[in-house]
Amino acid sequence: MNEMTETNDDLWEVAATAAGMPQANIIAGRLSSDGIQTRFSYEAAGPVYAITIDGLGEVRILVPAGDLERAKEILSRSYDDSDLPWET
Repeated sequence: MNEMTETNDDLWEVAATAAGMPQANIIAGRLSSDGIQTRFSYEAAGPVYAITIDGLGEVRILVPAGDLERAKEILSRSYDDSDLPWET
């Protein structure tokens, strides 16, 4: 996962928007586990001051443009405990 504040809009597309860095990391982890690279785009004040109101804590999760449809499909899935490969 590569965090950054500036992106090349021609190469990366917004796959999802999170309400803060913890949620963004979860979303990025789901995509990464399926082999999709991610980058973050965010207003610098949000993470510094832990502000998550009025869009300041908003984090945009970006993926390569060619992976956008697959990323959206992955994120549209829901899971419950029985779907996950827990080790016992």
